Amino acid sequence: MSTFMNPIGLQPLRKRGRWERWWTEISILFRIQFAIVRDSWAWVILMATLYPLTTLLFMRFYTVNPTDEMVVQIIAGNLVFGIIVMGMNGLGQEIALQKHQDHFTFYASLPISKNNFVLANMLRGLMNTLPSFLILGSLGQWMYGVQLHYSPGLPVVVILSLTSVVGIGILLGFWSPTFQFTNMLCQALMMIISFLSPVMVSIDQLPVPLQWISYVLPTTYAADAMRSILTVGWSKGVMLDCAVMLVFSMISLIVVNRLVSWRINK
Repeated sequence: MSTFMNPIGLQPLRKRGRWERWWTEISILFRIQFAIVRDSWAWVILMATLYPLTTLLFMRFYTVNPTDEMVVQIIAGNLVFGIIVMGMNGLGQEIALQKHQDHFTFYASLPISKNNFVLANMLRGLMNTLPSFLILGSLGQWMYGVQLHYSPGLPVVVILSLTSVVGIGILLGFWSPTFQFTNMLCQALMMIISFLSPVMVSIDQLPVPLQWISYVLPTTYAADAMRSILTVGWSKGVMLDCAVMLVFSMISLIVVNRLVSWRINK
């Protein structure tokens, strides 16, 4: 952070080329986010793992003779649930807290773009959810005695699942009228998106109105891509899901950059 605050460091940043400046901004903002995660890594792992692990255990004890397809659906759904917990819920609350504690005043004084701030927070979301992803994937295989299919395309699915979901949390944090309201809204949306959309269940198990609503939620495509990549590997269906999640991610960046202000009174 001191590099940004140093006037000597700021002047050359303005004179650098576009891509060099972009890389400098991202690297500095990423180090800020990394420092936050490093100081609270134990709490991050606990919160990112606790809710989906509890759901995974509940389904293990109360699901009688599940098929392999159902097992993969349960594991994939809980992997996406971990992304929702930290990517949407946790990050949305954190950004709202920064907004109402006037942290944005500091960021607004720096020669950085909101898009780079959003990208840095997406990288933070990846750091927050990756431990949960690894822990839940390993425990899910062990508890259900199933062998998941690990495809080279899995990292692509994980990253796009994260960026498409994190965008919702970042928008909620920037928009936040009050921290208390955003906290309640994030908690409610986390439950609605996780249990009333095709995350834990397949889309055909939902009522028709919820099926139509689910098509506008990025978690629908994240869960579908996760299930497919863990069973059959990279396929046309996974590519289509990834393309849709990429569109959600780009929309989040555009909306944040054009419609959301650093200022708390807007």
